[in-house]
Parts: sequence; C-alpha cells; structure tokens
Amino acid sequence: MSEAQTELLRIGQVSDHSQLPVKTIRFYEERGLIQTAKRTSGGFRLFTPSVLSRLSFIRRSQALGLSLNDIQDILGIADSGQRPCKSVRHKFQEKISEIDERMQQLQQLKEQLQILIAEADEREGLDADYCPIIEHAGEASAESTSS
Repeated sequence: MSEAQTELLRIGQVSDHSQLPVKTIRFYEERGLIQTAKRTSGGFRLFTPSVLSRLSFIRRSQALGLSLNDIQDILGIADSGQRPCKSVRHKFQEKISEIDERMQQLQQLKEQLQILIAEADEREGLDADYCPIIEHAGEASAESTSS
C-alpha cells in the first residue's frame, strides 16, 4: 500500500473533498452511516480515504429520494458483504408508489385552487378577518360537491 492510500484524513479535509459541512459529517457519524478510523490524542476524528466514496454514495442516494434510514439499511447490507440491489429496487418501487400518491394529492389541490381562483371575485365581498378567498375555501368545495 502506498503512503497516500493509508493516510488518514481529518474531518476538515473530508469536508473539503466531499463538499459537505463538518456538521453533516459529524451527524452521519452519529447516525452510524460513516465511521472514524480513529481519533487523535486530542479527540479529533480521523477517517480513511474510503469515507469519501461512502459520502458520495449517501449524497446520490438522498438525491434519488431515499431517506437516511433507507440509506442506513442499504449500507448495512453492503457492509455485511452482500450486494443491496434487491433492497434498493424494493425501496425505489416504494418511492414510486409514494410519488404516485403525492401526485394525486397535488392534482386534487390544483383543482381546488383553480376553483378558488375562478370564484375569487365572488368571495372577495364576503365577510372575513383576513382573506375571504381562504377563509371561505371550505364552502367552495362544499358548494361544488352539493351541486
């Protein structure tokens, strides 16, 4: 092994290389997502260079919508020597279902907002403490459903 491969990185160096704040790196360590190789006599964290690829994996996983709990599960499988691909596929399928459900909720909200916009002129004359368009919003959906 070359000297560069065995050189341990201080948390500030890990932060610089990974472009993650030191606070985030500490948080990931507390959550068990990453581990320090050791600490200095002064208590400073030291990491192996392999932590950089692990941090990159965590960031990519979060960008794909996985929670830290999901990522921890995946890393746990990988750390046990197995490939976590089956688990990843399952988590992605769950994520797609969540997205579909959220899209339906957003479509319903969009329709409700479109109704409120269409009826805004009528509602502005109603009695209200702040904004009658919002305060009488429940009545809009009640009137629409009773028709």
